Amino acid sequence: MKIFQKFIIVFLLITITHSCSTVPILGRKQINLLPESQLVGMSLTSYKEFLDTNQVIGSGPYFDMVKKTGNKIAFAVGNFMAQNNLSNRLDDFNWEFNLVKSDVPNAWCMPGGKVVFYEAIMPICMNEDGVAVVMGHEIAHAVARHGNERMSQGLIAQFGGMALDVALKEQPEQTRSIFLSAYGVGAQVGLMLPYSRKHEYEADELGLIFMTMAGYNPNEAVAFWKRMSKLGGGNVPEYLSTHPLSEKRIQALEKLLPEMEKYKP
Repeated sequence: MKIFQKFIIVFLLITITHSCSTVPILGRKQINLLPESQLVGMSLTSYKEFLDTNQVIGSGPYFDMVKKTGNKIAFAVGNFMAQNNLSNRLDDFNWEFNLVKSDVPNAWCMPGGKVVFYEAIMPICMNEDGVAVVMGHEIAHAVARHGNERMSQGLIAQFGGMALDVALKEQPEQTRSIFLSAYGVGAQVGLMLPYSRKHEYEADELGLIFMTMAGYNPNEAVAFWKRMSKLGGGNVPEYLSTHPLSEKRIQALEKLLPEMEKYKP
């Protein structure tokens, strides 16, 4: 038994060693055990199921704002990745932007660029620059492959690093649950695997770059998080509950603002 356990540990170490990638520009090494193309395939199924079971808003000012902002930031992301010789990270991306009716302030981006905003977050965004803050941040999570990292951690914790296709075959419901929670798809905070604070700060920085390159005002990120922090109280909104404390986040964003000058179009 001990020999078998040692074999498993060595196997996992080898797998993890050969599954390291680097977060674009920021340089942190991360463990991504799963082929991104496989996650994109899963995301398409889950994304369609989500849209089929939620009320999609297909017109109106909020809808127009999400579409317009999403397209502008997607274009900026493409330019950013091209400038840094990382365009291949977007090979599986086919951008889509949707708004759904919900009283939960939330937003997420699945692998492949499938973005959903929940209606309740729009009044907090207030304007197009505010939407760009959230849009840039969520897209940054996808570009940095934070979801892959969380899913990899979930598979290791639940199945000892079992291959995704095997996990889907032998434990389909549990594996799907890990996938959905890894990407924040769900209305209950308890269903989410919170991004680490490191993930959040990375997404803040990359998101700030993306929105600035798209022509939006990066100072709005500070204003947005100040608005979010005021909504805390005894009933913390979902979008705030899994994120770093607003004061620290605001301080970190303020330190980044001078650097954004070089990204302005």
